[in-house]
Amino acid sequence: MADVVVYLTPFCPYCVRAKQLLGHKGVDFKEIRVDMDMQKRHEMEQRSQRTSVPQIFIDDQHIGGYDDMSMLDRENKLDPLLGLAHDYRHDCHR
Repeated sequence: MADVVVYLTPFCPYCVRAKQLLGHKGVDFKEIRVDMDMQKRHEMEQRSQRTSVPQIFIDDQHIGGYDDMSMLDRENKLDPLLGLAHDYRHDCHR
Protein backbone atom coordinates (compact mmCIF):
# COMPACT_ATOMS: atom_id res chain seq x y z
CA MET A 1 0.00 0.00 0.00
CA ALA A 2 1.10 3.56 -0.67
CA ASP A 3 2.65 5.96 1.82
CA VAL A 4 0.07 8.73 2.32
CA VAL A 5 0.70 12.03 4.11
CA VAL A 6 -2.01 14.62 4.78
CA TYR A 7 -1.13 18.10 6.01
CA LEU A 8 -4.21 19.43 7.80
CA THR A 9 -5.87 21.36 10.56
CA PRO A 10 -8.39 19.64 12.86
CA PHE A 11 -11.44 21.78 12.14
CA CYS A 12 -11.13 22.26 8.37
CA PRO A 13 -14.16 20.61 6.70
CA TYR A 14 -12.12 19.63 3.64
CA CYS A 15 -9.52 18.02 5.91
CA VAL A 16 -12.28 16.03 7.61
CA ARG A 17 -13.60 14.90 4.21
CA ALA A 18 -10.13 13.87 3.05
CA LYS A 19 -9.66 11.79 6.19
CA GLN A 20 -13.10 10.22 5.72
CA LEU A 21 -12.41 9.28 2.09
CA LEU A 22 -9.07 7.69 2.96
CA GLY A 23 -10.63 5.96 5.96
CA HIS A 24 -13.48 4.63 3.82
CA LYS A 25 -10.88 3.09 1.53
CA GLY A 26 -9.08 1.53 4.49
CA VAL A 27 -5.91 3.51 3.85
CA ASP A 28 -3.52 4.29 6.67
CA PHE A 29 -2.09 7.78 6.45
CA LYS A 30 0.12 10.12 8.41
CA GLU A 31 -1.55 13.31 9.65
CA ILE A 32 0.62 16.38 10.00
CA ARG A 33 -1.11 19.23 11.78
CA VAL A 34 0.00 22.63 10.55
CA ASP A 35 -2.18 24.82 12.77
CA MET A 36 0.16 24.82 15.76
CA ASP A 37 3.50 24.10 14.11
CA MET A 38 4.79 26.83 11.83
CA GLN A 39 7.75 24.68 10.80
CA LYS A 40 5.38 21.98 9.51
CA ARG A 41 3.24 24.64 7.77
CA HIS A 42 6.37 25.95 6.05
CA GLU A 43 7.31 22.38 5.07
CA MET A 44 3.83 21.89 3.58
CA GLU A 45 4.01 25.14 1.64
CA GLN A 46 7.46 24.28 0.28
CA ARG A 47 6.44 20.77 -0.78
CA SER A 48 3.06 21.70 -2.29
CA GLN A 49 3.59 25.30 -3.37
CA ARG A 50 0.17 25.96 -1.79
CA THR A 51 -0.96 27.54 1.47
CA SER A 52 -4.40 25.92 1.90
CA VAL A 53 -5.21 22.68 3.71
CA PRO A 54 -5.43 19.82 3.27
CA GLN A 55 -2.42 19.03 1.12
CA ILE A 56 -2.18 15.37 0.24
CA PHE A 57 0.85 13.38 -0.87
CA ILE A 58 0.81 9.77 -2.06
CA ASP A 59 4.28 8.20 -2.25
CA ASP A 60 5.79 11.72 -2.26
CA GLN A 61 3.61 12.73 -5.24
CA HIS A 62 1.59 15.85 -4.54
CA ILE A 63 -2.08 15.08 -5.19
CA GLY A 64 -3.44 18.45 -4.12
CA GLY A 65 -6.33 19.08 -1.79
CA TYR A 66 -9.54 17.23 -1.05
CA ASP A 67 -11.25 18.34 -4.27
CA ASP A 68 -8.29 17.06 -6.30
CA MET A 69 -8.29 13.72 -4.50
CA SER A 70 -12.06 13.38 -4.83
CA MET A 71 -11.84 14.02 -8.58
CA LEU A 72 -9.18 11.32 -8.91
CA ASP A 73 -11.52 8.97 -7.06
CA ARG A 74 -14.46 9.78 -9.36
CA GLU A 75 -12.22 9.12 -12.38
CA ASN A 76 -11.11 5.76 -10.89
CA LYS A 77 -7.52 7.03 -10.72
CA LEU A 78 -7.13 7.20 -6.93
CA ASP A 79 -7.18 3.49 -6.08
CA PRO A 80 -4.21 2.67 -8.34
CA LEU A 81 -2.20 5.49 -6.73
CA LEU A 82 -3.09 4.10 -3.31
CA GLY A 83 -2.08 0.60 -4.34
CA LEU A 84 -5.62 -0.73 -3.97
CA ALA A 85 -6.98 -3.46 -6.21
CA HIS A 86 -9.65 -2.20 -8.59
CA ASP A 87 -13.05 -3.90 -8.31
CA TYR A 88 -14.62 -3.83 -11.78
CA ARG A 89 -17.92 -5.09 -10.37
CA HIS A 90 -18.22 -1.79 -8.50
CA ASP A 91 -18.08 0.16 -11.79
CA CYS A 92 -21.30 -1.48 -12.98
CA HIS A 93 -23.23 0.23 -10.19
CA ARG A 94 -22.08 3.77 -10.90
